[in-house]
This record gives sequence, C-alpha cells and structure tokens, in this order.
Amino acid sequence: MDLENGKYWQDSKKDSWRTTLLLAYQSLGVVYGDLSISPLYVYKSTFAEDIHHSETNEEIFGVLSFVFWTLTLVPLFKYVFIVLRADDNGEGGTFALYSLICRHAKVSLLPNRQVADEFLSTYKLDQSPDRKYDSKVKMLLEKYKFLHTALLILVLLGTCMVIGDGLLTPVISVFSAVSGLELSMSKDHHQYAVIPITCFILVCLFALQHYGTHRVGFFFAPIMLLWLICISALGLYNIIYWNPHVYEALSPYYMLKFFKKTKKQGWMSLGGILLCITGSEAMFADLGHFSYAAIQIAFTFLVYPALILGYMGQAAYLSKNHQNADQISYYVSVPESLRWPVLAIAILASVVGSQAIISGTFSIINQSQSLGCFPRVKVVHTSDKIHGQIYIPEINWILMILCIAVTIGFRDIKHMGNASGLAVMAVMLVTTCLTSLVIILCWHKPPFIALVFLFFFGSIELLYFSTSLVKFREGAWLSILLALFLVTMMFVWHYTTIKKYEYDLHNKVSLEWLLALGPTLGICRVPGIGLVFTDLTSGIPANFSRFVTNLPAFHRVLVFVCVKFVPVPFVPPAERYLLGRVGPASLRSYRCIVRYGYRDVHQDVDSFESDLVQRLADFIRYDWSRPLTSTDGGNEDRASGSDRSSGEHRLAMVENTGFTRSSGFEVNENMQQASVSFGFQTVESIGDIVETSTPNERRVRFVIEDTENPNDVHMRQELEDLLAAQESGTAFILGHSHVKAKQGSSVLKILAVNFGYNFLRRNCRGPDVVLKVPPASSLEVGMVYVV
Repeated sequence: MDLENGKYWQDSKKDSWRTTLLLAYQSLGVVYGDLSISPLYVYKSTFAEDIHHSETNEEIFGVLSFVFWTLTLVPLFKYVFIVLRADDNGEGGTFALYSLICRHAKVSLLPNRQVADEFLSTYKLDQSPDRKYDSKVKMLLEKYKFLHTALLILVLLGTCMVIGDGLLTPVISVFSAVSGLELSMSKDHHQYAVIPITCFILVCLFALQHYGTHRVGFFFAPIMLLWLICISALGLYNIIYWNPHVYEALSPYYMLKFFKKTKKQGWMSLGGILLCITGSEAMFADLGHFSYAAIQIAFTFLVYPALILGYMGQAAYLSKNHQNADQISYYVSVPESLRWPVLAIAILASVVGSQAIISGTFSIINQSQSLGCFPRVKVVHTSDKIHGQIYIPEINWILMILCIAVTIGFRDIKHMGNASGLAVMAVMLVTTCLTSLVIILCWHKPPFIALVFLFFFGSIELLYFSTSLVKFREGAWLSILLALFLVTMMFVWHYTTIKKYEYDLHNKVSLEWLLALGPTLGICRVPGIGLVFTDLTSGIPANFSRFVTNLPAFHRVLVFVCVKFVPVPFVPPAERYLLGRVGPASLRSYRCIVRYGYRDVHQDVDSFESDLVQRLADFIRYDWSRPLTSTDGGNEDRASGSDRSSGEHRLAMVENTGFTRSSGFEVNENMQQASVSFGFQTVESIGDIVETSTPNERRVRFVIEDTENPNDVHMRQELEDLLAAQESGTAFILGHSHVKAKQGSSVLKILAVNFGYNFLRRNCRGPDVVLKVPPASSLEVGMVYVV
C-alpha cells in the first residue's frame, strides 16, 4: 500500500512538473514577446546621437555592462524573485497591488467597502484580532484623506503609462524589425519603404484583434522560441568569431569607465539602454494566466540567458567593426547569408510582442472600467474557455490610429525609444512604490526592509527615468501628454462617479414612504418581473421613486439589483449573489446584490435572468424553511411583514448548487449550467441577444407538492407568483443620468463635472451595453444629479 501511495505521489509530481513546463513554454508567446525583441533597437537607440564608440571600445563595453546589470537587477531580482510574490489571489498588475493594499488598510476611495462584503470570503481582511500589525505607516495612510487620493492617482498614473506602452511598443517593435531593409536598399528608398510597410503591418495587426489571441496566437510560442534560439546562436557565433574576451565587459568596472569618459553624454544615453527591460512588467501583469513557477523557469533558464548572449554578440561584433552611428543596427551583426531569414523571424517576433502588450492594454482598461475608473466601453470576450482574452473595439481602433500617427510623425527609433522608455520606467516606479507598501501592510515586514527595497530599486529606476525626462522635446513629451490626458479623464470619471453614489445615498427613500403613497397615487401592479438596477445596497433609489410618482405602476415581482465590483480578481460563483426581502413577503419585492471581481466575466442577459430567478426561488424556500426567531412572530406576521418595520431584511447567501434538487425545482433541459468566470456564449452585440433569445428558453419550473403546513402554503403561493411573473416577461429599469455641479462650486469642479464628465458620458457606451441588457426590454428613467 505504501509503495502504491509512493508511486501515486511520484506520478502526481511528474504531472505537476509537466504542467509547469508546458505553462513556461506557453508564456514565451504571451509574456516575453516585448522583452525578447528589445535587442533590435537597444544599441541603435543608445548610440543614436549622444555617444559614439571609439577604437578603445570603452563605450561599447560600458553599454554592455549596463545592459547586463540592468537585466540582472530589475527583471531577474526585482520581478522574478520579489514582485511576483505580491500577487492578489494569483493575479498581478497595478490594480492587483492596489486591491491588496486596500484590503489591508482603509485607503480605498471606491464605494465597495460595505457590510454586504462580509459574506465574501476572498474579501476579508487578513488581520489578527489584537491588531498587532497596525504599523505607523498604516495608521498614517488611513488618517489622511489626501494620501488616499495620492495613492489612487499613483495607481491611475501607472495604468495610463501601461496604456501608453501599449501605443508605443507596437510602433517601435515593428519599425525596428522592418528597418532591416536598410541593408538591402539605398537610404532614400529605405525611407520611403519602411514607413508604409510598418503602417501596413500595424493595420493588419489591429484588424486581427477581434478574432482573439486564442485563434491567431497558437503559433506565438514557437515563434518566440525560434527567435530566442536565433539571437542566442548569433550571439555565440559573434562572440567566438569576433571577440571571445567580450565577457570581461560584464564587470561593473566598465560602467565606471563609461561614465568617466562620456560624462553627461553617457548619462543621456541611458535612455536607450533602459529599453532592454521593456516588457518586464508583463511578467507581473500576466501572472494570472500562468503560474509563478512557470514564469520564473521561463525567464531564468531561457529568456535571460538568450538575451545576455544576444547583447554580448552584438557588442563583440561592434568592438571589431566600428560603424557610424547611423549604421548601427541589429542586422549588421547578422551574417549576410542569414539576413533575410532573420528579418522574417524578427518581423514575426515583433508582431507577437505587439500582440502581447495590446492584449494587456485591453485587460487593464477592463479592470479600470470594473472599478469605476474608466468610461464605459464595450468588452467582447473572444474565448469561451480562457478567461481574460478580451477585445475592446473602441480602444483597438483608437490605438491603431495613434500608432500610425506616431510612425509617420516620429520616423526614427530615437524619438520612439525616448517616449517608450519614459512610459516603461514610470510603470516600474509605480510598481516599486506599491510593492514597498505591500511589504509593510500585507507581508508585515519591518519598514526598514521596505525602505531598502524602495531605495535600491527606486534609485536605479529614477536614474533611468531622469534620462528620459530630460529628453522631453525629443519624443518623451508624447508619453507625458498621453498620461496627463488619460489621468485627467480617469480621475474626472472616478470623482463624478463617487459623487453620484453619494447623491444616491443621500436622496434614497424608504419603502414605507413609497407604500404610503399607494392609496393617494393609486399604484397598481402589472404582470412580470421588474429588475431595477441601482448602486445602492439598501433603500429605494431616488430615480425609482421618481418613476413611480410619475407613472404609478410597477411589476408584480420587483427586484432591486445592485451590481458591485469589489477589488478582488474573482468572486466564487457560490458567493456571487446576496438576496433579501424589501418589505413584507406579500409585497414580492426583493434585493439582490451581485458581486464581480475586476477579472470576472459578466454573464449574458439570458443566463443572468434565469440564474437570478433560480436564486430567488432558492431564497424563498430558504426564508420560509428557516427557524423563526424571537422577532419573527407568527407565520402570518412573517407573510404580512407587520413585525418588520424597517422594510429592510438581513441579506442571505443561498448557494444554488445542490440545493435545487432537495427543494423541488426542475431545470429546463435548455438551461445550461456554467461557471461565471468562463464558459458562457460570447455575445458580439445587442442585436445578437435579441435574435437568439426565445421566450421558451432558460425557464425555471417549480414542482411543489400539496401540503397542510401554513409555511408551505405561503411559500407555494410566492413561488407560483414568481413563475407567473417570469412567464409574463422581464423588464430592466435603468437610470439615465445627467450630472450638474451645484451652485457655488469652483471653476475646476464645474469644468470637470458639467463639461468633462457629461462629454465622456455622451460619447461612451450606455449602462445597457455594459450590463448586456437588450434594448427591447429596457426602460430608462431620467435623473438629474446635482453634486
């Protein structure tokens, strides 16, 4: 028996290693595309104008030393061994760090820290009861509100720089790969050929995005593996053939000699050297698609050695072939007989690297939208099986236009490199600052360790950042301008969204007030289910009360639905729904809070409606079968609600799985059970929903036996009312808001709210598109918010 157990353990261990190695192989095409193609343009950008290598080769050896130690310290030590451990339930990226901090300290400015989240197991704070980890840093952060705002702006800045990197990386990657044509044609013809070819490749790249990476990316990993083998082999060839002693340049001594000889020009040239670590942030941002071990193995044992050999090979060639500054490129170190195959592989590799950063841009915009920090856009999930593969049409075409504009406007690698380098270093600085807070607040380490981490890696990144910042007029202005525009837009949207929520919270009405108007207004109940979408987790929203006072009728079954986005990557399906009554049971009015994480896939309208009705039926059975407490009174009091004066009942989390069988429900065969995170049919447009939905699909049938128990009689009547309402149809009641700044507000607030937010609201997607509500079933209620 022990031998069998030992054999089973060994087989499991083998399967685990096979899975890890497979993930490491797959990560080559997704994570390391940008980082692996950097040898195409690092030396070209470094020696553009600031420095020129001499006969003594001190400059080229100094650059190689900087490249080696930068790759070793930042991607290898910082990201692989430290930052990757700061994951949020397996997810990485700027928002993952922010959500991790917000769950350990009360610094979040998002309206998602409410009592309803006590039910969410992944949202609970990891704190000891004695609060022994309440450091001075945490108390300082929680005490001052301006620090909350500064932290959010820092996160938004990092997000905007990632978006800027998504604009600049495709341009510089494809342009650098295509620039290999300069060796086979004259300079005049090269100038006219490279830009059109680059633009054509970029148009094709963005035009293929709507197919999804799972359809066009099956050959990404082999391409990147072939490219890494190519640069490794060429690097070894150049080292052996041209300068076997180039390894001496790996000593830090050559960095000192480099600065001693080049002085200010050498410092300026660091803006080109920093491009060797572009794409390092992708290791952390794409952590959710792979595992920590897979990313660590792929970089440590394949990507890192291949890059070092590639850069050493280039340096070995340049040390024996002193080219002019305008003639330095990766392709001069390639033997002439291999240039065309290497050119083809490089172009394919640049497309792969561009694809990875574009997909990352879509993901981070989706996360920003989920947490209320970005205007509403249409998100299309391109894969039914793999979560996180999304496509955003508006962002895709905007990026394409801007990429073509940058290609035509800059026309050289130097300006593109300056702009890209500034965006890369800004993202890394934000990650360093947030990781320092994670070390103190989440890992409970002494502040001294966090300061050492911040000072060591922050000083390296600040050195590179300063060289990019001084090149404001030589391309870096684009990253700064783009970041300022995006940060302003995102902060205005977030600020006004919070003010709207506070207005709703202040102007909500009680159910008693609404019911008291019944005899006066003659409110009647119409057949069907009315789903009222609101941001409130308690009370009646002001837009619904205005709707009822103007049109005194609402549906026989009324559900106030609050879609909440909490700062966790995923909410387990069993914990997604919180249900409760609003008023007495006879009113047939309920509250449903639906929680989503920032990486969750939203349900389509059919599955959401059927799942909600089934959860309501489960809740009705649970509510009538639970033991009576001292405040419940008798069965008739429970039905009439006379014992509950507040009108708001305690929310309950009733699991769907397994309970329906024992509670007498039958599910139609057409109704599909699937995970919320993945598996639902992708809906390309609202028209698809209207065309594919039929009234006979996704219906829940209730099988209830006759009984003499008074509780069962009331329960049976309530379930029958729910079934009849579902058969009559469902209406989605949404708010159509217009926001105005209150009188006496500052000029800045008036500009931000009256013009900025309303302009964005009019030109972005409506809530019906984001919530996937069919127009034929939606009802919008106008509301003016004075904030």
